[in-house]
Amino acid sequence: MNGVIDYIRDNEFKMLVLEEKIDVVNYLDLLTMDEKRVSFTTKTGRVIIRGENLSVKKLLDKEVLIVGQIKTIEMGE
Repeated sequence: MNGVIDYIRDNEFKMLVLEEKIDVVNYLDLLTMDEKRVSFTTKTGRVIIRGENLSVKKLLDKEVLIVGQIKTIEMGE
């Protein structure tokens, strides 16, 4: 039964990387947002997205869609 509840709630951190877009789901806290950098925390650490002309196109509860020229994605503690 716990497997079904976990599937329905789906609280796992996910990043879907598409051409000039990144959809991030289930992050903990959005730390910075500007044209060259977006960073946030997850259960396992910090994620930093660097690029050019970055902007947030969708900002929902624990979901963000970032568009622009993405150069690097750094993940760490």
